[in-house]
Amino acid sequence: MYQVGGKSFVFFRNPRPDAIDPDSGERYPDVIMFWVPSDSDKQALVQDQDSPFFTTSHFDGHPSVLVRASRLGEITLRELTEVVQDAWLSRASSARAAAWLKAETGR
Repeated sequence: MYQVGGKSFVFFRNPRPDAIDPDSGERYPDVIMFWVPSDSDKQALVQDQDSPFFTTSHFDGHPSVLVRASRLGEITLRELTEVVQDAWLSRASSARAAAWLKAETGR
């Protein structure tokens, strides 16, 4: 689990009954949860059937997406960096997020 200000923004899940292989019925052993800033951000990540990002009914209405670690190679380092940064920013305090954004952009 990764945290900012005592709040998790990336969480490595134990195998759970809501994330299973449709062919074997086995629980996925490598699911990672990332917080997202909004539902529109979530939908942008999960709407493409070929995307490694997904959600389950357990996470309906929750600002997060899931991805299997075994599928992370399907996205670029830049895309993964953006997902992690957005997760961090969505959980950081306003002051902490503003300071980081200022340092990153110089504005």
